[in-house]
Amino acid sequence: MKRALYLMGSGTLSRAQNTLCLEREGVKRYVPVEQVLEIHVFGEVDFNKRLLEFLSQHEILVHIYSYHGWYMGTFYPREHNNSGYLILQQVAYYLDPEKRLDLACRFVFGAIQNLLHVLRYYERRGKQLEDITATVEGHLNRVRHQKGIEQLMQVEGQAREAYYRAFDRILEDPDFEFEERSRRPPRNRINALLSFGNSLLYTAVLSEIYRTHLDPRIGFLHATNFRRFALNLDVAEVFKPVLVDRMILSVIQKRQIQAKHFDSSLGGLYLKEEGRRRFLEAWEERLSTTIQHRGLKRQVSYRTLLRLELYKLEKHLIGDREYRPFRTRW
Repeated sequence: MKRALYLMGSGTLSRAQNTLCLEREGVKRYVPVEQVLEIHVFGEVDFNKRLLEFLSQHEILVHIYSYHGWYMGTFYPREHNNSGYLILQQVAYYLDPEKRLDLACRFVFGAIQNLLHVLRYYERRGKQLEDITATVEGHLNRVRHQKGIEQLMQVEGQAREAYYRAFDRILEDPDFEFEERSRRPPRNRINALLSFGNSLLYTAVLSEIYRTHLDPRIGFLHATNFRRFALNLDVAEVFKPVLVDRMILSVIQKRQIQAKHFDSSLGGLYLKEEGRRRFLEAWEERLSTTIQHRGLKRQVSYRTLLRLELYKLEKHLIGDREYRPFRTRW
């Protein structure tokens, strides 16, 4: 089974015949290339053109992050699954205001539905969230009435703002008080975890797009502009509550991530290396968790669900079947 390879410390990554070699402080570790799904680089890692050619042959993406875990960019190998017809359909949907808005509404609708599932999950466990749930439901009912992308994104932003107020009630932990969303820099520990988790989800979706016929540069909710990738941001909105938010709440409640795993720098709070390691272990566990798929009638992992979501989008674009965003049932 292929897995993501996370490089945390400094060293050199190179090709050694037909395998990968990671060298750190004179110690070499060999990783069969057939076992690598994608590579995430967090440390100061040196590599050369020969390695990139090797990774491209094996269709392996390399995601680069800054010292503090900010996503910086991706080595996106030459695409092997391009479909001229499907790309034309993507462009046609993007250029048609009505079709683009319809797809954007579906992403936002799916995202807010899953926000509500998170809230109801904790309500069933005794958390008093009824007022927040009612507010988010009100925003959900507004989605289909929006006449433009900008207004639609405002509705989603307002729904998330209300939803985030539930975190303090759920956690009841003074070390992880949320207050409000802040990004660059994150001003509290919850914001640091959200930013890091969202970056990991964006790259996970991007890796799955690479294995489909879709073009990651053409999004619908997020504008296609000078940003290199947009479609992964669209699809990630649907899965943030299910994969990122639920995982963050879980690792805090289980004390897997604690206040000692953070450090302050440049006016913000960031995960230390040990904290990142713990978070990445939980993230991989979350992606590999399986659920019963209602349509396929078998167990599939959350990572597989990301790919299936993209296949559903492909079918929508070619007129085969209407896209309905993933809706969690737990």
